[in-house]
Amino acid sequence: MSQPNDAELEAAAALPFPTVRDVPFTAPISWVAHAFGDLRACPVPSLFYGFCFAAMGLLITFVFEHAYEYTSALTSGFLLLGPFFAMGLYEISRRHERGENCALVPTLTVWKRNAGNIGIFAVVLGVVFLVWARASLVVFALFYSNEMPNLSGFLGQLMAFENIEFLLVYFGIGMVFAIIAFAVSVVSIPLMLDRNQDAISSMLASVAALTRNPAAMLVWALLIATLTIVGFLSFHLGLVVLMPIIGHATWYAYRDLIEPLPVKPAKTAT
Repeated sequence: MSQPNDAELEAAAALPFPTVRDVPFTAPISWVAHAFGDLRACPVPSLFYGFCFAAMGLLITFVFEHAYEYTSALTSGFLLLGPFFAMGLYEISRRHERGENCALVPTLTVWKRNAGNIGIFAVVLGVVFLVWARASLVVFALFYSNEMPNLSGFLGQLMAFENIEFLLVYFGIGMVFAIIAFAVSVVSIPLMLDRNQDAISSMLASVAALTRNPAAMLVWALLIATLTIVGFLSFHLGLVVLMPIIGHATWYAYRDLIEPLPVKPAKTAT
């Protein structure tokens, strides 16, 4: 990982703390509408990332087919780490917004633009994911101490609400980790990519966006969860389209929630 030079450090230090704006609770609907526009305008690079997300989901399911306690943890962790893996989609939206061509290759290494801070953010999300994975396995061990049912039996119990205590505890703990991950990632990576903002300020701005706009953020979180669940229930095929929609919409969430930097006046020759 390359170290930032003095000029980069000075520029980062000069950046003001992001100003968070208030948005209506219906704002996420417009973000998704803009996302469809990006998908239509840049279908090849967008769907490339969609296929990558679908492949990840299929790989998790295939590798842990007979160990669904791991599958459930990794699948939910998929949501926790999603903002990090979707940064290529943010870059596609940024380039489209600026009128640049929808090329795939430049988006593959976009993390290099602010590698140090994006790395810090990745570590934070990684720690959250690892703690959640451990907590998930502990909950399974507590409620299935004798013998684990097979996958069909487990799904049958879930559908019939036969093990309601397990469901309440599992989803309750999972909700805590989901809220933490969501709070620090609402606008953090777009900020780091667009402004070279530092990781701490970006995560604090994300938390501020959540606390200032709880209604809009609730709608946005429900949309993300719903679209992701639909993607998984369609044997992961829906992820090909739905994950790019979420990624592009996140860019427009950033544009809506964060006040743009003031335009510096051009220097006049003397």
